[in-house]
Amino acid sequence: MKIIYRIIFLIMLACIFPAKSFAHEVRPAYLEVTEDSAGELKILWKQPIMGEVGLRLIPQFSSIPLPDSLAKVSATSYYLIRTWKIFSPHAPLTGQAITIIGLEGTITDVLVRINFTNGQTQTKLIKPNNPTLNIQQEENPSAPVWEYLQLGILHILTGFDHLLFVLGLILLVRDRRRLLITITAFTIAHSITLALATLHIIQVLPTPVEAVIALSIMFLAVELVRHYHSVDHLTYRFPWIVAFTFGLLHGLGFAGALAQVGLPQNAIPLALFLFNVGVEIGQLFFVFIVLLLMRLIKLLFKKVPDRTKWIPPYVIGAMAGYWFIERMAGILF
Repeated sequence: MKIIYRIIFLIMLACIFPAKSFAHEVRPAYLEVTEDSAGELKILWKQPIMGEVGLRLIPQFSSIPLPDSLAKVSATSYYLIRTWKIFSPHAPLTGQAITIIGLEGTITDVLVRINFTNGQTQTKLIKPNNPTLNIQQEENPSAPVWEYLQLGILHILTGFDHLLFVLGLILLVRDRRRLLITITAFTIAHSITLALATLHIIQVLPTPVEAVIALSIMFLAVELVRHYHSVDHLTYRFPWIVAFTFGLLHGLGFAGALAQVGLPQNAIPLALFLFNVGVEIGQLFFVFIVLLLMRLIKLLFKKVPDRTKWIPPYVIGAMAGYWFIERMAGILF
């Protein structure tokens, strides 16, 4: 019972000092521009919501105004959505420069999809260090998919809930061979559900999935505390089973984020594959950094107080508990 009381206490602290900004991965913004032969542009802008408000990002074309008065506005749990229909026969799309105002002050990328009148489609990624994209038609366009590799890396490295789960696995499984098997099981599982959900073979509501993902992190935190109390339990003996089971849930979370920006219709399998590879690259990088830090701590501090081992599981459990309460509140109210 002491474990539960301590975690409840830390959840209360998390509510006083909110962890909302870490509750979800930093989702990319999405801009889609479709040009027709009559000179009309259809523009779709998805702006990520952080907390209760959208990030202050504004798409701006070099010679095509986007007045707010002409925008149709809607919202989802994660995005503020604006759409425009602009008649612009004297300002062709080719040669335009798109600047995302405010992007340089964020860590968010913008996925841009351009659909030209000749059927050509371009997919580009605008980054905070260079918030302007010059639109030019390509003579021999390649499949617009390599940006999805970068999106996958960004998604996992800013997906704090997913990273906390992986951190819990690293802390629980200290044997390198067992850790490799466990991380591999987690990878296989979320790759399966990512593909199934993205290809619409299975469909689930994203909000309950996010809540259960938070619950999975709480479960792992409790199991880690039990392990430190030398309690024999299934999670420690067979961590790959737990990693695979909850990995299926985390894959649905990845799919929910990918669904917000979509996949290029002419290269769905390759784009999906590259996004998944990006997730794995980011995940392996995180595992490497954590193991390196743990090694450095052992080298620099010969005598680390034994009680410090309790800090990570309680912090992980408290943050996950806060996220679970927050996400359940979003479902119920």
